[in-house]
Amino acid sequence: MKKRLIAATALLVVGAATIAAVLRAQRSSPAAAGISQSEGPRNDAATNAICAAGKVEPVSEEIEIGSEISGSLRLVPVEEGQHLRKGQTIAVVDNGDYAARVAEARATIAVRQAALDRVVNGAREQERREAEAAVAEARAVVENARAEQARKHSLFSTGDISRSDWENADREYRVAEARLAEALAHFQFLDAPARADERDRAAADLALARAQLAESEALLEKTTIRAPFDGTVLKRLRKAGESVSDKGDTPIVRFGDNSRLRVRVDVDETDVARVAVGERAYFTAQAFGQQRFWGTVTRLGQSLGKKNIDTGDPAEKTDTKVLETLVDLDGHPPLPSGLRVDSFLLGGR
Repeated sequence: MKKRLIAATALLVVGAATIAAVLRAQRSSPAAAGISQSEGPRNDAATNAICAAGKVEPVSEEIEIGSEISGSLRLVPVEEGQHLRKGQTIAVVDNGDYAARVAEARATIAVRQAALDRVVNGAREQERREAEAAVAEARAVVENARAEQARKHSLFSTGDISRSDWENADREYRVAEARLAEALAHFQFLDAPARADERDRAAADLALARAQLAESEALLEKTTIRAPFDGTVLKRLRKAGESVSDKGDTPIVRFGDNSRLRVRVDVDETDVARVAVGERAYFTAQAFGQQRFWGTVTRLGQSLGKKNIDTGDPAEKTDTKVLETLVDLDGHPPLPSGLRVDSFLLGGR
């Protein structure tokens, strides 16, 4: 009986020691200190780290690039994973109408420029010489008519001709004078400098035509969608032939600069006093086992907001306020954009 009691006591001691060892191992395990994709944030008492959910993103953030012009895509020459330099073509919207508007605007400018030149320069030299010659001819006719009118007036005074003959000569003289006045007026019109109002109106017509050309060229340029910065096509969302809208609801590609990666972390409002810029952090993901990816806190949000990262846990509280925290990853780890990770911020202030 005494031997049985001793054996039972020994078994109890061994069992208690085993349970204690398991609990200590669980508390010191990195996995126990962190959170899984189905768990909410939890602080690690062993390392004093701030544990939270995070998501990998390019340093530029992911942006969706669409078209500012509605129409049909004529060309989408990019592929997923393709690196683009700033300004390279991502897509082209069918732009025949816009190209025609540009051509029409350029032709209008040529017409308006010619009209302004005509106003400023006046008549051509040939037109001036022609008008001057017409004036000289009209003066000669007036002199002849005046001489004839004086001769017939003398003959009428002596009774050698009738009144009607003298009146005809007088009428021809007056007609010649009128034609001379008309020729002089035409010559002065051609020879006079342009009036200020005419010149200003022609200049305004030309300026308007140039503005219309600039507008047409801007619309034509918008039919070519270009990379806003150096980056990578993360996802192609449209193909040639599909329609796009200028409302922003039909993005063509998802784009970002993934030359550097960072993690956007949802820090619980109860932990915001313990995190600061410059502190270190590491991240784990189920796909990479216990491998840690390190980084540095580079930016803290200025206000609390709703959670950005859905961990997939139906029991997770959705009304918790969080502070967006950005952590730049060291080097270039093989983490795809959008990957959810468990975040450990080693603040502990």
